[in-house]
Amino acid sequence: MEKPQDKVKEPIAGYGHYSYTDYLSWQLDEMVELIRGRVFRQAAAPRRLHQEISMVLSNKLYEFLKGKTCKVYVAPFDVRLPVSSRAPDKINTVVQPDLCVVCDPEKLDELGCLGAPDLILEILSPGNNKKEIQIKYEVYEASGVKEYWLVHPDERILLIYTLESGKYRPSRLFTFGDRIRSQALPGFELELDEVFGEL
Repeated sequence: MEKPQDKVKEPIAGYGHYSYTDYLSWQLDEMVELIRGRVFRQAAAPRRLHQEISMVLSNKLYEFLKGKTCKVYVAPFDVRLPVSSRAPDKINTVVQPDLCVVCDPEKLDELGCLGAPDLILEILSPGNNKKEIQIKYEVYEASGVKEYWLVHPDERILLIYTLESGKYRPSRLFTFGDRIRSQALPGFELELDEVFGEL
């Protein structure tokens, strides 16, 4: 006979208060993220421009980080952001950034990353802009992510938020012809013509 605790609690987007323990029990065909206990479903597969930008940026980061302690990871890759406890039933935020760089090996385990990555990069897609620009921004800032990059494929622009004294400071908008530098990854530079030039 099935016991109540054996039942898998199915997530309802935007409702409830779920934990990482719940998240691990779900058997879904779609990617979901858990932010402050609420479920956010991915509306559709990423568009072609999104994928092309992700590939270019992940390759650039991978080449730069070869032989270094820091590692780059591409979605789907679970990043658990604990607030008061690292216990699975107390963690209520699990995100899957488009790209993230983790420099502390102690944060990595077989399930992904436990704690704030040093750099997170999100590529905007139709339908998720509020989640990336507002909701994730607040979570990443509060969790201590050192740098948060937002890329807008259609506009061909990139914005960098750098954590200073617990608050994000925005850069100017970068686009064609600009060379960007990372404070979280000293020495990493990127020509945006190489990112946007062939799109």
